[in-house]
Amino acid sequence: MAGSKTILFIEDDKPIAEMYARVLEREGYAVEFAYNGEEGLKKAEAKEYDLILLDIMMPQKTGIEVLQALRGEDGKGSPKTKIVILTNLAQDKTSQEALKAQADGYIIKADIVPSQLAGIVGRLV
Repeated sequence: MAGSKTILFIEDDKPIAEMYARVLEREGYAVEFAYNGEEGLKKAEAKEYDLILLDIMMPQKTGIEVLQALRGEDGKGSPKTKIVILTNLAQDKTSQEALKAQADGYIIKADIVPSQLAGIVGRLV
Protein backbone atom coordinates (compact mmCIF):
# COMPACT_ATOMS: atom_id res chain seq x y z
CA MET A 1 0.00 0.00 0.00
CA ALA A 2 1.21 3.47 -0.80
CA GLY A 3 0.64 4.85 2.70
CA SER A 4 1.41 8.53 2.85
CA LYS A 5 3.41 8.77 -0.37
CA THR A 6 2.88 12.06 -2.15
CA ILE A 7 2.87 12.68 -5.88
CA LEU A 8 2.94 15.97 -7.74
CA PHE A 9 1.44 15.62 -11.20
CA ILE A 10 2.56 18.44 -13.50
CA GLU A 11 0.34 18.12 -16.56
CA ASP A 12 -1.47 20.79 -18.57
CA ASP A 13 -4.23 18.44 -19.76
CA LYS A 14 -6.61 18.32 -16.76
CA PRO A 15 -8.70 15.32 -17.91
CA ILE A 16 -5.56 13.22 -18.39
CA ALA A 17 -4.14 14.27 -15.03
CA GLU A 18 -7.41 13.51 -13.26
CA MET A 19 -7.77 10.13 -14.98
CA TYR A 20 -4.33 8.99 -13.82
CA ALA A 21 -4.80 10.56 -10.38
CA ARG A 22 -7.99 8.57 -9.71
CA VAL A 23 -6.08 5.33 -10.17
CA LEU A 24 -3.18 6.50 -8.00
CA GLU A 25 -5.50 7.76 -5.26
CA ARG A 26 -7.29 4.39 -5.18
CA GLU A 27 -3.87 2.87 -4.47
CA GLY A 28 -3.46 5.21 -1.50
CA TYR A 29 -1.25 7.93 -2.96
CA ALA A 30 -1.88 11.60 -2.18
CA VAL A 31 -1.87 13.42 -5.53
CA GLU A 32 -1.50 17.15 -6.03
CA PHE A 33 -1.69 18.95 -9.36
CA ALA A 34 0.00 21.74 -11.25
CA TYR A 35 -1.33 22.61 -14.68
CA ASN A 36 1.69 24.42 -16.13
CA GLY A 37 5.43 24.26 -15.72
CA GLU A 38 5.79 27.46 -13.70
CA GLU A 39 3.17 26.40 -11.14
CA GLY A 40 4.69 22.93 -10.98
CA LEU A 41 8.16 24.25 -10.31
CA LYS A 42 6.89 26.49 -7.51
CA LYS A 43 5.06 23.61 -5.84
CA ALA A 44 8.02 21.26 -6.22
CA GLU A 45 10.37 23.80 -4.67
CA ALA A 46 8.00 24.52 -1.78
CA LYS A 47 7.37 20.92 -0.68
CA GLU A 48 9.17 17.60 -0.87
CA TYR A 49 7.29 14.96 -2.86
CA ASP A 50 8.04 11.27 -3.16
CA LEU A 51 7.39 11.41 -6.90
CA ILE A 52 6.83 14.02 -9.57
CA LEU A 53 5.08 12.96 -12.78
CA LEU A 54 6.08 15.51 -15.36
CA ASP A 55 4.71 16.21 -18.82
CA ILE A 56 7.17 17.72 -21.31
CA MET A 57 5.01 19.97 -23.48
CA MET A 58 3.43 22.58 -21.19
CA PRO A 59 2.85 26.31 -21.12
CA GLN A 60 5.10 28.77 -19.26
CA LYS A 61 7.92 26.25 -18.63
CA THR A 62 8.50 22.96 -20.38
CA GLY A 63 8.96 19.77 -18.43
CA ILE A 64 12.63 19.80 -19.43
CA GLU A 65 13.05 23.26 -17.91
CA VAL A 66 11.31 22.16 -14.72
CA LEU A 67 13.43 19.03 -14.50
CA GLN A 68 16.65 20.95 -15.01
CA ALA A 69 15.66 23.55 -12.40
CA LEU A 70 14.87 20.86 -9.82
CA ARG A 71 17.95 18.74 -10.44
CA GLY A 72 20.32 21.70 -10.72
CA GLU A 73 23.48 22.12 -12.73
CA ASP A 74 25.16 19.15 -11.08
CA GLY A 75 22.12 16.94 -11.68
CA LYS A 76 21.87 16.03 -8.00
CA GLY A 77 19.16 18.39 -6.75
CA SER A 78 16.05 16.99 -5.01
CA PRO A 79 17.68 13.58 -4.44
CA LYS A 80 14.79 12.17 -2.38
CA THR A 81 12.23 12.94 -5.08
CA LYS A 82 11.86 10.62 -8.04
CA ILE A 83 10.99 12.48 -11.24
CA VAL A 84 9.37 10.60 -14.10
CA ILE A 85 8.59 12.07 -17.51
CA LEU A 86 5.06 11.08 -18.54
CA THR A 87 4.49 12.25 -22.09
CA ASN A 88 3.27 11.33 -25.55
CA LEU A 89 6.57 12.27 -27.18
CA ALA A 90 8.36 9.20 -28.48
CA GLN A 91 12.02 8.42 -27.86
CA ASP A 92 13.61 11.22 -29.80
CA LYS A 93 16.02 14.06 -29.11
CA THR A 94 13.64 15.52 -26.52
CA SER A 95 13.41 12.28 -24.54
CA GLN A 96 17.16 11.80 -24.64
CA GLU A 97 17.58 15.33 -23.31
CA ALA A 98 15.14 14.57 -20.50
CA LEU A 99 16.97 11.44 -19.46
CA LYS A 100 20.31 13.21 -19.57
CA ALA A 101 18.81 15.92 -17.36
CA GLN A 102 18.39 13.38 -14.56
CA ALA A 103 14.87 12.00 -14.95
CA ASP A 104 14.32 8.76 -13.06
CA GLY A 105 12.11 7.37 -15.80
CA TYR A 106 10.38 8.08 -19.09
CA ILE A 107 6.88 6.79 -19.83
CA ILE A 108 4.94 7.20 -23.06
CA LYS A 109 1.27 7.81 -22.15
CA ALA A 110 0.02 5.99 -25.24
CA ASP A 111 1.97 2.87 -24.24
CA ILE A 112 0.26 2.32 -20.88
CA VAL A 113 -3.20 2.27 -19.38
CA PRO A 114 -3.78 4.15 -16.12
CA SER A 115 -3.76 0.98 -14.02
CA GLN A 116 -0.25 0.19 -15.28
CA LEU A 117 0.96 3.56 -14.03
CA ALA A 118 0.09 2.56 -10.46
CA GLY A 119 2.34 -0.48 -10.74
CA ILE A 120 5.19 1.58 -12.14
CA VAL A 121 4.79 4.17 -9.38
CA GLY A 122 4.73 1.41 -6.77
CA ARG A 123 8.11 0.17 -7.94
CA LEU A 124 9.60 3.68 -7.85
CA VAL A 125 8.48 4.92 -4.44
